[in-house]
Amino acid sequence: MQNQQQRPSAIINPKYCSPYNVDLVIVRKVLALADSFSVTDVNGKMVFNLTASLMTLHDHRVLVDAVGEPILTLRRKMTTTHDRWQVFRGESTEMKDLIFSVKRSSFFQLKTKLDVFLAKNTKEEVCDFKVKGSWFERSCVVYAGESLTIVAQMNKRHTVESMAFGKDNFMVTVYPNIDYAFIVALILILDEINQDKRQS
Repeated sequence: MQNQQQRPSAIINPKYCSPYNVDLVIVRKVLALADSFSVTDVNGKMVFNLTASLMTLHDHRVLVDAVGEPILTLRRKMTTTHDRWQVFRGESTEMKDLIFSVKRSSFFQLKTKLDVFLAKNTKEEVCDFKVKGSWFERSCVVYAGESLTIVAQMNKRHTVESMAFGKDNFMVTVYPNIDYAFIVALILILDEINQDKRQS
């Protein structure tokens, strides 16, 4: 029987926690004027969309669900050396609606390592989650805190479509009872940080 302690880790919403592994496909359309992302299940059914505006001076993206309802706003904090992103509930950017923030573990990195702090972790002495990724290999792993417990993994997915239509496809496996909207947001931030690294 499952331990009572293993309750779903609902960071965004309990409805995004499943008792089973959740496999998602993230498709980045790289030929668009602004990168746009769609997230589907393995059968191609829409789960999330990321919308980016060319008009926003602050780097800020909104994650919407399949019916277009805003779930999260991802916003880059402009004045930090560690590439800090903040994630808010719905379309808000007010601190009272902050859910978590993400920053690079250190300034110089060969492989990208991100520290994730939930809003209530104000001291930020120990991270709540850690993301380690190699952009060259198009892969990343999400860990619970400083532990070796893996909560999600992403790998590059090669398809005929991705070659022909300028699309990047990623396969993400989110482990049981982990909020998959949260994991998707982390991967999108990782992508943004790596895009910046490639351009700088």
